[in-house]
Amino acid sequence: MDVLRIILSVIIPPVGVFLQVGIGLHFWLNILLTLLGYFPGLIHAVWVIIRK
Repeated sequence: MDVLRIILSVIIPPVGVFLQVGIGLHFWLNILLTLLGYFPGLIHAVWVIIRK
């Protein structure tokens, strides 16, 4: 399942974070990072998925 989340995170980073942790702090932080730049959001999303 983590592979699917990582693939979705490459396409749209907040989707992978949402599937991992739901709507919470990490989700909103990822949306903010993605709006500031695609790569910070992507790195954060992969970190959240791998961490758990």
